[in-house]
Amino acid sequence: MQRFYVNVIQGRGSYYDLGVLAGEKLKVTPLFHIHQKRRKKSIRSYSIDFQRVKRYFNDFAPVMWEEFEGMAEALGWTLYDVIHEYSGFQLDDVNSGCSAMMQNGLFARNYDFHPKTYEGRLLLWQPDHGYASIGISGRMVGRIDGMNEKGLVIGFHFVNRRRAEEGFTCSMIARLILDSCATTEEAIELLSAVPHRHSFNYSLYDASLQSAVVEASPRGVHVHRNTFVCTNHFLSDQLAGENRYHTAESKERLAALESYSRKPHSAGEAYTLFNDPSFGVFKKKYSSWSGTLHTTVYEPATLRVLVGIGENARPVPIDFKRWKNGERFPITRIFGKIDSSEMFVHM
Repeated sequence: MQRFYVNVIQGRGSYYDLGVLAGEKLKVTPLFHIHQKRRKKSIRSYSIDFQRVKRYFNDFAPVMWEEFEGMAEALGWTLYDVIHEYSGFQLDDVNSGCSAMMQNGLFARNYDFHPKTYEGRLLLWQPDHGYASIGISGRMVGRIDGMNEKGLVIGFHFVNRRRAEEGFTCSMIARLILDSCATTEEAIELLSAVPHRHSFNYSLYDASLQSAVVEASPRGVHVHRNTFVCTNHFLSDQLAGENRYHTAESKERLAALESYSRKPHSAGEAYTLFNDPSFGVFKKKYSSWSGTLHTTVYEPATLRVLVGIGENARPVPIDFKRWKNGERFPITRIFGKIDSSEMFVHM
């Protein structure tokens, strides 16, 4: 078993201040060296129309541009380089798993991917012109999953990156929603308006316990309301053609989650279902880019969170409401372990 950790980063202030903080925290980690090396590949892989990307942010999240400016200042990069690398526009994501269950006031979620892509950053973020949120970062500025101060929770689930078109990637879309949406319906509205780079499911839950799964691709969006589980394939006839050829494993996980969702669970019980491999939701295929790296359970009505890193991990409870009201969370690093020798580059 390999031990690893997630750093807990807490920030309050203007978007610019938070960008500076994010850049400063990144710059002193091994991850920044990886990102510097990645720049050559990124420049070869895709291009952006800087002014066009800026117009998109002006349309959907204008204040977030200040966060990029703060990161550029802290990293000593040009603003173009920061936007190209971290804005989540025109990037290509790699296949990943991910499971979610929205039931009995709880949103339980596993994030499945490859260790070498993991940033290992849990952010408690309180911008002065957006909703405060808690979530694990993706592409630095984006979020892999999270919950905001209004109790809105979001997770994403890879479906396909074939036939990509101009648009934002999943982690940036999740961040846009956490910063600006208070309810599931508001998130559905934004997901229906924003341009999508790839095909993903987005699982949603809010403080009124309204759940939904939004199937989103560059070619269309379909909404399933009052849906309680989600994995990695589209269910609607309209978007079924977007699925990969092999969906058997995703369908098996969906069936298992549907059976679990028929019974009420406490937060601890839901966490165990997702974090204990014996229940069939936790995945160990790390070399195939689909091993579980973290488990989160969010309670939208109370703003409480359980976070577990790796397999059979003791969950760390976080009262996000108390943090949002000014109390500092005392833990700076959360540890866990996985049954894999694949390297984590953030450590």
